[in-house]
Amino acid sequence: MSHVEHLQELHGLAAFDFPKPGAGQDLPEAGAVAWRLSVNPYDDDSKEGFGELWDRFLDTVDPSGVRALVVGQWDEPYENDSGMIVRRLVDAKDRLTGLRALFIGDLEMEEAEISWIEQSDVTPVLDAFPLLEELGVRGGTGLRFPAVRHERLRTLSFEAGGLPGEVVRGVAASELPALEYLEMWLGVAEYGGDATVADLAPILGGGRFPALHHLGLRNSEIQDEIAAAVASAPVVAQLRSLDLSLGVLTDEGLAALLDGQPLTHLTWLDLHHNFVTEPVADRARAALEPAGVEVDLSKTGHEDEWEDDGVVHRFTAVAE
Repeated sequence: MSHVEHLQELHGLAAFDFPKPGAGQDLPEAGAVAWRLSVNPYDDDSKEGFGELWDRFLDTVDPSGVRALVVGQWDEPYENDSGMIVRRLVDAKDRLTGLRALFIGDLEMEEAEISWIEQSDVTPVLDAFPLLEELGVRGGTGLRFPAVRHERLRTLSFEAGGLPGEVVRGVAASELPALEYLEMWLGVAEYGGDATVADLAPILGGGRFPALHHLGLRNSEIQDEIAAAVASAPVVAQLRSLDLSLGVLTDEGLAALLDGQPLTHLTWLDLHHNFVTEPVADRARAALEPAGVEVDLSKTGHEDEWEDDGVVHRFTAVAE
């Protein structure tokens, strides 16, 4: 099963595809669903571009009642970045007064590989929507996130085959006092994922985001280094859940995590897709599960490793 799939829900609302022109489909109330807006540039039966779709959506659905928006394919994503999406959202801020959740880049592999999705600076939507509570972005190419302050944002997530270190540093320097859930797919250097453990230091140090209770540092080729840093990170004490899945976690990283500060206050620890041997996995389960911690060590990544001239190569779950 792919780790990159269309969203099924956002903000607790089921995703609903805004229909094509002339579909004659009954529409739900504006605030009852998460509206997915997407065009297929290769569809010979529809010549509607995203601009036309956007205008039709705002004229058809009561925009003031819209609570959640999922932006899918807006064009050929490897040629046109999300700047046009950001501009349209900002321009409509006085109409989308009820917007509380936004996801930009809801594309599956069949539409575009995750690292082909051209993103942009997405922070103008935070300035435009001071009541926004959730922001998610898929794709790291061209993505920018300079440091911002936002009083109401509770969930921030980035899914990428390579998340730029500049973005991680921007998040780490931001003032987000309400942030409860932070997830970053750090990815691999080959696709722009050049963030280091040092870039994560302000987040791991605790206090930066006082309301944070979930931290996901996922899909990384330096997962062992991250696990070792998390082992002594002050932020762990305030967490209820920790996610280090989808990356290249080995016995070395998991042992460092287990040898660090206590993790028994967590409700769950997600380590699925890993390169951990069964004895070390058993040690983790024995240390944490009796305390009530749900530990996910499923779906090992051993199918994503190979040996060449005595060198073992391992891969994250998501890259290109």
